[in-house]
Amino acid sequence: MTTLTEKPALSGTRPGAGGPWKAVRALALFESRRLLTRVPVLLAFAVYLGWTVWRAGRAWGDFPALQDADRATQGPPMLIGLAVLLSVNQAALRSRRHGTEPFLAVLVLPPWGRTAAHALSAVAAALLTAVCVAAQFGREALRPGAIGRGSVAELLAGPLTVLLFGLTGLLIATVVRSALAAPLVIVFCLSLFVVGTGMGEGWTQWLMPVVGEPTGNTLPSPLIGRPAAWHALYLAGLGLSMGLLALVAAGLRRPAVLAGTAGALALTVLGAVAQSGGDSATLVKARERATVDPGQTQSCVRRDGSAYCAFPEWEPRTAEWARVVDRVRSLAGGAAHEQDVVVRQRVEARYGLSGDGALAPLERPHEVTVGTQWGGNRVPEFSAAVAGVLIAGDEKAATSVCDGRVVTVMWLAVGWESDPLAALRRVRLGDTITGSDSVLQPTDGLYMTEAHTEVLRALLDLPRGEATARVKDHWDALTEPGVTAARAARLLGLPAPEGDDKCL
Repeated sequence: MTTLTEKPALSGTRPGAGGPWKAVRALALFESRRLLTRVPVLLAFAVYLGWTVWRAGRAWGDFPALQDADRATQGPPMLIGLAVLLSVNQAALRSRRHGTEPFLAVLVLPPWGRTAAHALSAVAAALLTAVCVAAQFGREALRPGAIGRGSVAELLAGPLTVLLFGLTGLLIATVVRSALAAPLVIVFCLSLFVVGTGMGEGWTQWLMPVVGEPTGNTLPSPLIGRPAAWHALYLAGLGLSMGLLALVAAGLRRPAVLAGTAGALALTVLGAVAQSGGDSATLVKARERATVDPGQTQSCVRRDGSAYCAFPEWEPRTAEWARVVDRVRSLAGGAAHEQDVVVRQRVEARYGLSGDGALAPLERPHEVTVGTQWGGNRVPEFSAAVAGVLIAGDEKAATSVCDGRVVTVMWLAVGWESDPLAALRRVRLGDTITGSDSVLQPTDGLYMTEAHTEVLRALLDLPRGEATARVKDHWDALTEPGVTAARAARLLGLPAPEGDDKCL
């Protein structure tokens, strides 16, 4: 008979082929597959993909600005993050729910090893999110009309949010051994997001995982000024802190882990402090210069006699602007048919992305404002601005027009379109083609009375060639200040309008 004199190895320290880390890798693969096939996670990814496909092409038409497209990838991953938080938390509590803790204690894998495996499963979810984010942004970047450049730091916000939420769920499971804790945290997060932005404005909003902007204003990339890189560092440090704290709480208290936890917390504080610095003096001056005197930072190209001045990222778009100018001039008569214009890109950048101030009309002769967005409604709005300048001489005078010249302005603005009535609907504030309404432009708009609308629609009902000939034959009378809608109708051989012809 032999006597057993050696003590059995304690859990987590017994030798084995590859040690506990081999078991951690095997369990991490299992938990990753299980996590990514959980119903909440599958639903979250399905909603994300469905939303992305539905929204594709709707936000920027065929001309996306990539400095906007990168931020658009940040919101949907938050839903995935909440699903991952719940699923990782439930997975970490599985042995407690099923009463299998005593059986797991005899395995080679210690408690901290199982925690590490769950942490790696959250990393897998974050990596899959990164693939989706890259595909979403890549789709926009590959569009022929895309301009600008995206920020890698902005693109990292979505995947890092998923990682942060997943590791937060793991830490909750390690510290609070209750299945109710994670749902309560999710309810709190949802209430915070819905109430919005509940952190207010200023530096406190950057403590949130994702910081949205309350405006659709598009700025040149150098003028955006978001601390995206510091925010990515903040999210990475906070997520890493959550994961390491979960390992420490699970029993892994080696010096390297404790030092790593302290380092992760330091990175979190560094990112939080650095992202709260506000706009630099250099950025403020650059925004002021771009708003007040954009010519200092723009380059101009000439096409058929007209000049097109744009910020560097928008230079490829000058061909689109020139196409619209040529179409508008083709319908004009008199000197306007050959009149050269200066198209100047303008933006209100002094308040960053949080501002969306209106641009004042220019008073320089034959100079037209164009914004930083293009496609969709922006095309007929710019077309109306060009038409107004060709007839009135400058933007200030054009936006003050409220007599029968409005009919001619709007004919030039939409008459060249393949579907002029649809263009008319898009350019009017109320999306109407009957009655009175305001006409949108890059600066101040026009006002169309009911009589103007009646005459214009009657003109649009004619064959385009015939309508163009009538307008050109009576160009001088149609563009004379003070002409009424009724006189414009008589000159064009159209029925007299019955609606009101009084301006607001």
